[in-house]
Amino acid sequence: MQHSVYTRRCLRLLLLLLLLAVVIVCVWKCLAAIHRREGGLSFASYYGDHMVLQKSPERAVLWGYGCDGAQVTLILSGPTKQKTSQVNVTNGIWRVTLDPVEAGGPYNVTAVTKDSSATLTDVLFGDIWLCGGQSNMWFNMSMVFNASEELKLSEKYPDVRFFMAALNQSKTELLDLTDVEIPWSVAPTNLEGFSAVCWLYGRYLYDMLKYPIGLVESCWEGTPVEVWSSARALLRCGQDFAGPKNDSVLWNSMIHPLLNMTIKGAIWYQGEANTYYHKDKYACTFPAMIDDWRKSFHNGSGGKTAIDFPFGFVQLSTDNNNSVSVFTPIVRWHQTADFGYVPNDRMPNTFMAVALDLPDPDSPLRPIHPRDKQDVAYRLTLGARAVAYNEKGVAFQGPFPKPILYKGTQVIVNYNQEISVNKSVHIFEICCTETQVSCGSKSHWVPAPIVWSNKTSVELSTRCKPSQEVGALRYAWSASPCLFKACPIYSADKSLPAPPFIFNRYSP
Repeated sequence: MQHSVYTRRCLRLLLLLLLLAVVIVCVWKCLAAIHRREGGLSFASYYGDHMVLQKSPERAVLWGYGCDGAQVTLILSGPTKQKTSQVNVTNGIWRVTLDPVEAGGPYNVTAVTKDSSATLTDVLFGDIWLCGGQSNMWFNMSMVFNASEELKLSEKYPDVRFFMAALNQSKTELLDLTDVEIPWSVAPTNLEGFSAVCWLYGRYLYDMLKYPIGLVESCWEGTPVEVWSSARALLRCGQDFAGPKNDSVLWNSMIHPLLNMTIKGAIWYQGEANTYYHKDKYACTFPAMIDDWRKSFHNGSGGKTAIDFPFGFVQLSTDNNNSVSVFTPIVRWHQTADFGYVPNDRMPNTFMAVALDLPDPDSPLRPIHPRDKQDVAYRLTLGARAVAYNEKGVAFQGPFPKPILYKGTQVIVNYNQEISVNKSVHIFEICCTETQVSCGSKSHWVPAPIVWSNKTSVELSTRCKPSQEVGALRYAWSASPCLFKACPIYSADKSLPAPPFIFNRYSP
């Protein structure tokens, strides 16, 4: 009996000690938060040593935490000097917009109050690009083809800096990131774990621009577009604000906190998850997300980020998952708002890298994650040069058909540019119909081999019955339509593949 009483007393004491430990940890965290956000002067989470701030003609925005009522002065020292007028800390937050600064550096950026200061060192000014999406954007530099050579080469690019937000979800819109995965870094430090597409894109841009590039990665594998979209963006597409993927939880935690940052543009690699989640709405939800990001970054930066900032994306690569790959070409089409190309009337100031000719069946992370991110990033860079930087004469779009000519049992496809043709690859298909009606999902599609071509056209042979006619035509309409860089239609120099398309002869 006495042993039982003693045991209960020991258990109660142990529980009290555990409770006390929890209280101490909570108090310590609260005191740390108070010191960071209400006491000592500090910058927000995504500012740091070695960072890049947006160059002129845009104006960089900096903000952080301090004591209410304190007056903050921001001092920029380096090749040029700037001292802002004093701003007051309100509700624990201070915010300053710099005058335009030309590309270059390094600078020190110091926030000063009467009682404290905080300094960022080795800061450069250049162009900031946000890199978002799911696993193919997350796919890091340690996993690409020739990874060791790429990492060694990165040492020659000290002016391409990078930062990665930590994974976090939130049911409400957050003011700041809760954590940082990779602080602002200079390669090769931390580069192995950074997005390959993002880094390579920045490196190729630097080769062209010759001034600093800042890269901000915020992505999460296996995520649909809905989690990266605000509630208002989803409502535009009639999307109910609920579902198995927790709509908006990553917009709230990994995009909304970045809105105060002035950026040049964004690139995006996502869509695989939407082959099995609201795939039929992607033609609305993806353009709506782009529109909403643009407006939100413009407003969040006080108008310093362009209201129509350039937005590039990767059209889905290849897949061999038989349960969902049948929907891959549908999502590819929807990525362009069903135009087949960008920019277009629904998606202005956008650019796209076609990637369906880069299969990697032996990828250790499954074929849906091809290791050739160099070609993907290079094709994105071509789009950026033409769309974001207005460089004249840069070819960045693969061949796309003009109106289709139907001549009895034959079809002639005229392209908008000169083409290179491989007649041995058969990925054109036609739909044969008995009457002049649209070809639905249950229609009969048959191969349509190329029988003749010239510099801008191909003629297809059809196999419809005598009582039928060609009701629709499609190209590369499968998850993995061709071997590596071996599709039938490319630009004349064989550098840019033709994107997939589907045309219904009798569409309304």
